[in-house]
Amino acid sequence: MPIPLVNSIASWFLKKRFHQMELFLKYPNEVQFELLQVLLHTAKHTEVGKQYDFGSITNYRTFAERVPIKSYEDYESMIQRSRMGENNIFWPTPIKWFAKSSGTTGAKSKFIPVSDESLEDCHYAAGKDLLCMYLNNNENSKLFTGKSLRLGGSKELYKNKGTYYGDLSAIIIDNMPFWAEFSSTPSSEVSLMSNWEFKMQAIVNETIQENVTSLAGVPSWMLVLLNQVLETTGHKSVFEVWENLEVYFHGGVSFEPYVDQYNKILPGNSFKYYEIYNASEGFFAIQDHNDSSELLLMLDYGIFYEFIPMETYGSSAEKVIPLSEVEVGKNYAVIITTNAGLWRYKIGDTVRFTSIHPYRIKVSGRTKHHINVFGEELIIENTEEALRKTAKITGSEIVDYTVAPIFMREKEKGAHEWIIEFKKSPEDLAHFAHILDQKLQEVNSDYEAKRYNDITLTMLRIREARPNLFYDWLKKNDKLGGQHKIPRLSNKRIYLEELIELNKVGSYSS
Repeated sequence: MPIPLVNSIASWFLKKRFHQMELFLKYPNEVQFELLQVLLHTAKHTEVGKQYDFGSITNYRTFAERVPIKSYEDYESMIQRSRMGENNIFWPTPIKWFAKSSGTTGAKSKFIPVSDESLEDCHYAAGKDLLCMYLNNNENSKLFTGKSLRLGGSKELYKNKGTYYGDLSAIIIDNMPFWAEFSSTPSSEVSLMSNWEFKMQAIVNETIQENVTSLAGVPSWMLVLLNQVLETTGHKSVFEVWENLEVYFHGGVSFEPYVDQYNKILPGNSFKYYEIYNASEGFFAIQDHNDSSELLLMLDYGIFYEFIPMETYGSSAEKVIPLSEVEVGKNYAVIITTNAGLWRYKIGDTVRFTSIHPYRIKVSGRTKHHINVFGEELIIENTEEALRKTAKITGSEIVDYTVAPIFMREKEKGAHEWIIEFKKSPEDLAHFAHILDQKLQEVNSDYEAKRYNDITLTMLRIREARPNLFYDWLKKNDKLGGQHKIPRLSNKRIYLEELIELNKVGSYSS
């Protein structure tokens, strides 16, 4: 199909979609409340709907008072029944798909329900919106002259009592219309390979023959793939392999630690980066402008949002608020109610609002991934920013890291212990630690207060990881693949101690 015609069709769709988006941009709270009413009405005859009498709920206050906040563990028995083929438990239409997710650190698998409605009206709708926003901001785009290189999960789909489970990416790929296969690479057969290490080389072998114009996937794993592409081809720049490559759509983990490494293999200012915020539970936000660090919260994907201010999270004073009550600059835990039957569900992510007209966010971390042993309230957003600044000053490059507390003992004060794997090590690790400590104090006033005159926290300590340590840790824990992430911050030393032990032995990643 000629590119002008493709762009004309995309432009038509874009204008049509923008009319719908104008509704939630102008009337966000009204759109959210109406959505909540639709969800309640749709599910009023389900088991959960009858339990909480959804049919009589006419306002947000009643909804909040009557329906409790729940975690995955609270849903697990109902989800297990649904996986066994029972219907009408928490959502009226049969649920055939379950996105298997181990979470960021937990060994235990989660099976997140994916209804037909969430697949179409959330995940696929978001994919279309992402392309529309990108094309609207880049009128001369030649995105459709080539293919999109997608780097998804590594699990196949498995059948269980008439239902299926696997990575969300596998579910999405399996349900894609036939024509989508022609615009994507690698083939579904390679995309869904379960052995991650064989799969990476298979992707390289297949995609270097294609005209790739866009990339999509998690930054950490995409970087591994692109470096493997360069190693296989002998080139120094990715543009030497794919000269028409113009944009990378990324999400899953923070892009901050990887910026400089991407700039080296994708040099120049014309290449675009577009961030998305999605999970097995839904697609939540999209970068809607070039060169923006903020994401537009999408309010009409069948997801009703609530938030818990992190200063109250997990305490007796915990407070849950609707979207209309959020404030700019505050850190919130995200609670969702969805068109897949998750009711007031804690997804485990935290966000910070950068704007409320319209509602724009930055993903700040995980509710379980912070360090607050000494009142320092250190979050991933702090560590990523401080690390990037430190790496730039010291001329170093970081592959991965994790941080845990050193607990107080008798008269000894506490500290933070880091283990960092460098692609390019700093000349002086002690100097690197000193700069990192300074930058953490600049971005986090609570950390600065606890570090003042070593009042509570002493100087942070850094261990340098051997090459491939984090890759080996993932492999050992059966967590290789696009959906799995390194645990960045923890109030416990479990992951750090495992990595320290593994750091003593040689690599087995070759």
